[in-house]
Formats: sequence, C-alpha cells, structure tokens
Amino acid sequence: MIEQLLETNVPYFRIEVIPILVVLILLEAILSADNAIALAAIVRSLPDPKQEEWALRYGLIGAFVLRVILIFTATWVIKYWQFELAGSLYLLWLSGKFFLEKSQENHDTQHPVRMADKLWQVVALVSLTDLAFSLDSVTAAVAVAEETWLVLIGGVAGIITLRFLAGLFIKWLAEFTHLESAGYLIVVLVGLRLFIKVVADSLVPPEWLMLSCIGLVFLWGFSKREPKVE
Repeated sequence: MIEQLLETNVPYFRIEVIPILVVLILLEAILSADNAIALAAIVRSLPDPKQEEWALRYGLIGAFVLRVILIFTATWVIKYWQFELAGSLYLLWLSGKFFLEKSQENHDTQHPVRMADKLWQVVALVSLTDLAFSLDSVTAAVAVAEETWLVLIGGVAGIITLRFLAGLFIKWLAEFTHLESAGYLIVVLVGLRLFIKVVADSLVPPEWLMLSCIGLVFLWGFSKREPKVE
C-alpha cells in the first residue's frame, strides 16, 4: 500500500489530469452537503457545544482514515456487494433510530434527539456514517480516475468541505425547525439507494432524480424557523 502511494507522486503528474482533478474536487464539494447535514445532526445530540466541536473534529479524522482505506481497497470492495448492503442497513438503522426516538418524545422539536450519550460513541457514528455515504462515490471516483492520488486529493477536499459545512449546519439546526429531520430523511434516501443497488441494480434511480429529491428535502428543512425567544 505504501509503495502504491509513493508510486503515484510527481513523476506521474500530467497536464491532462488537471481537468479530472478539478472535477473530482468540485464533485466532492457539491456532494458533501447531504453528508454534512447528517453528521451535524449526529454531533448536535451532545449536550455541550465544546463536545460537539471535539466530536466533529475527531469524527472527521476517523472519517478521513476510513476514506483513505476505502480508496486503496475500492477495486477490491466493489467486488463484494456485502459492503454496500452493510452500508445501506447501517444508514437505514441510523435514520430509523432517530425517527423512532423522535416519535417517542411526542414530536418535541425544541431539543435534539439524543443519538448517543458519550463522546466516543458520537465520534464513531460520525466516522461510520461518512464511510457509508462514501461507499458509492469513492468506488465511482476510482473507476473514473485511474490515478489513486487523484481520488485521494478529492477525498481530502471532501473532508475539508465537510468540516466547514457541518459547522454551519450545527448552527442552522438550532434555527430551522425541520432541518434535523431533513438530515435524517436524506440518510434514508442514501440508504435506500444503496440497498436498491444491491438487490436490483437496474431499478436504481438516476443521479438527477436522487439529487432532485435531496434538493427538495433541503428546501423543506429550511422552510420554517424556530420562533425567537425574547
């Protein structure tokens, strides 16, 4: 693995890879929004803002490590549908847990649903959720870009974008009534898409339809502000 990384250095850089690199970075930045809102909702379940900051920081470090591992093993992972099945079931479990606990709290929107009680649990949830979100995009990126270092740079750009977007969403979650639920609805959509890809690949909805649905969920999430307390 180390040898593979070293072999993809400057001597193999070519001018024609620049457009591919730009596309990968832009795609990572654009597609990080749905991931970021899910991670922000998970982190927000902690009671202390300082713990939220630590959970996001260490969770994204764990997410980066798992992404690098996924990138280097993507050509192997793609051969086994069990990984995508596990990712889809995890996302569906995570969103199901949220909506079940939310319904048991009598639809109380003033306080976030507690997804985990301890800092390390939230860190683990952030890392695993990013990995599940990345299963589809990373394997596709590896198929498009033959050079592993290109996909690595795109992955780094995605993590950096996630850091800033998740920080913004944490603030917005306190301002918009439906935004937390919207985040977990997006988790449902991504989980269902992964599941359908495993059981009936021909029925997977096209990318434009998926993005349109996510866009509509985002609009709903920002549709209502919390009343200001005077």
